[in-house]
Amino acid sequence: MTYEVKRDFIGYGANPPDPRWPGGARVAVNFVMNYEEGSEPSIQDGEGYSEWGLTEAMGLGQGVKGRDLAAEGMFEYGSRVGFWRLMRLFQERDLPMTVFGCALALERNPEAAAAIRESGFDVCCHGWRWVKHFELTEAEEREHIRLAVESLQRTVGNRPLGWYCRYGPSVNTRRLVAEEGGFLYDSDSYADELPWWVTVEGKPHLVVPYSLTNNDGKYAGSVGTSDQWFSFVRDAFDMLYEEGARTPKMMSIGLHMRLIGHPARAAGLARLLDHIQKREGAWVTRRIDIARHWMQEHPYVGKGLNE
Repeated sequence: MTYEVKRDFIGYGANPPDPRWPGGARVAVNFVMNYEEGSEPSIQDGEGYSEWGLTEAMGLGQGVKGRDLAAEGMFEYGSRVGFWRLMRLFQERDLPMTVFGCALALERNPEAAAAIRESGFDVCCHGWRWVKHFELTEAEEREHIRLAVESLQRTVGNRPLGWYCRYGPSVNTRRLVAEEGGFLYDSDSYADELPWWVTVEGKPHLVVPYSLTNNDGKYAGSVGTSDQWFSFVRDAFDMLYEEGARTPKMMSIGLHMRLIGHPARAAGLARLLDHIQKREGAWVTRRIDIARHWMQEHPYVGKGLNE
């Protein structure tokens, strides 16, 4: 029987498992830098329009016939400038992060790919292109996964062990990711604050959830200043940290080079990094480390959560 994504409104319920984070940490914090610039829909790559999602033009609509050079420039800023600013903020503080890497985007910036390769940051595959997977056919999606894996092996030196696609997966994505055979987890869910197991075609598959809430995408509408963003995400961290004395959880914080890579917004990120570093019991870590820890501490027991 072909794997089917099923909705689960129960999850772990009132008594989530103790993740037993290293050192007894109260919260595992994973920062994600989304590297998408150069893989987005564009005239040059055949989509017939220039993407403007998660840029300064968000919400203004696509009003340009042909190439939108303003939109293209906003994406280019992310890889030309924002990327290096984010790398510096984390490396100066000796903090790890995860790169959600679109394979074609990293091909188009070998210097950035080399910097990621040398950094020790893990790369979670963000697809071959920054396109909507739920609009792809099953054959197209399978080919995108193949191309992405092969590309990232060349550019960053290792095959990706995690998967996350733009905005939302198709009904086929998890099955195709499991079918590929080399991924340890996917992050194509926003449904929890702890990882969980599912069974895909009779085999164990780990889900490490992501967040669009603790995310700089908020700059596209809900917040306008670095103080507002810092306050919002700081409060989320502080709540999870306090709760973590009893029920430790994980926290994903999503970053985009063309958004929070701008100076006024990066200032808020710097304040957040410093705030978190001051708290003992916060495990700032890579996504692959969370996945491997969960596999060791909470191994698959023959069925997925609520299956």
